[in-house]
Amino acid sequence: MQTAQKNKFAHLCDEFRKNNSIDPSKYEQYNVKRGLRNQDGTGVMAGLTMICNVHGYLVADGERIPDEGKLTYRGIDIMDIVKGCAEENRFGFEEVAWLLLFGTQPTREQLKGFSSLLSEYRELPDYFAEDMIIKAPSKDIMNKLARSVLALYSYDENPDDCSLENIVRQSIQLIARMPTIMTYAYQVKRRHFDKESMYFHPIDSRHSTAESILNAIRPDRKFTDEEAKLLDLLMIIHAEHGGGNNSTFATRVLSSSGTDTYSTIAAAIGALKGPKHGGANHRVMQMMECVKEKVHDWADDDEVEAFLTRIVNKEEGDHSGLIYGQGHAIYTLSDPRAVLLKQHAKKLAGEKGMLKEFELYERVERLAPQVFAKVKGDKKVLCANVDFYSGLVYQMLGLPSILYTPMFAVSRIAGWCAHRMEEVYTGSRIIRPAYKSLVEGRKYIPIDKR
Repeated sequence: MQTAQKNKFAHLCDEFRKNNSIDPSKYEQYNVKRGLRNQDGTGVMAGLTMICNVHGYLVADGERIPDEGKLTYRGIDIMDIVKGCAEENRFGFEEVAWLLLFGTQPTREQLKGFSSLLSEYRELPDYFAEDMIIKAPSKDIMNKLARSVLALYSYDENPDDCSLENIVRQSIQLIARMPTIMTYAYQVKRRHFDKESMYFHPIDSRHSTAESILNAIRPDRKFTDEEAKLLDLLMIIHAEHGGGNNSTFATRVLSSSGTDTYSTIAAAIGALKGPKHGGANHRVMQMMECVKEKVHDWADDDEVEAFLTRIVNKEEGDHSGLIYGQGHAIYTLSDPRAVLLKQHAKKLAGEKGMLKEFELYERVERLAPQVFAKVKGDKKVLCANVDFYSGLVYQMLGLPSILYTPMFAVSRIAGWCAHRMEEVYTGSRIIRPAYKSLVEGRKYIPIDKR
């Protein structure tokens, strides 16, 4: 925003600030659960689900006790899902999508039919790409994803039908089409804003979701099976994370109102875009670029620790005081998604000649908790979260940074749709929490007497 434009609105901002401050002590006085969190950091119980469980601590005698993180999809440990797919040397995202949507592991025939259905729907409706993406380019891919999902409403003959049968159909179509929208939007962004070549490769019906993305992104359409399997892993671990995370809760809130699927998913995308949620992976990469640039000896613990201290003191980085990628609302000792990514990142770093960079990430992960403890006096247990290593893996796969958060969205769409189906099928009330008003009654004053 230009200076003149800023000045134009400055007095309006001052007017807002003058009349809208809330004393922080009021939250405690009225026992307000800020962020729907209890005082000890645990989440307020707002619903029930059979889709996913996120475990990060134990509670004994009212105390929160740190524990190793565990993530289960429909009761199955994500570690076992990833291990099973690796041992059988096959892609897993499609299986995970089925599992999340329908609650059981698919048989070979069910998986074949489901994968075929996704392939069938991967193509966008006639003229959609031309009218909604090419003619309306966006610098931000997440914004274009949300706009395109909303636009799909107009291409649906029965968009407002909230029957289970119709939502299942819409969900499968969205899971299939989101990657295509993302890759098209990226190509158009490259051409319109970056003045680079734009290319739309034909969709190969034999490809898995991960393969179709690499096929669309790379100019020569070439990728290895190992690269596609690694991207598939990223999609598996991003597919779902319980009903309480911001974007999924948004999904359930909108679904409870009875609105359509497209409005619901567009809202979820908007929530995920935020840097406190899905956008954090991009912030990690920006922070680490700053670390790499300003720390001369990456192997020197003292130098790295000193720089992290300056970050926490708001003297470096984006001056937020945050070491991005460290800490989580639920996980304490470990985030299983970060554990999985770290294992694969180390192997890939060796192959790509990026071991020194990977070791810097490890060093930041190890030193960050003690820096927070020294500067803040905070004894909270911190672990690396999924965002810390995901950007590095995307980078090693050659994906542009602008696609890091959109990749999160095209993965999480499976979980969002599962939660929408569950909310519509099992929920009976619109979600409507209470807010305490702090405004005292006032008399209306005629305009000439103000």
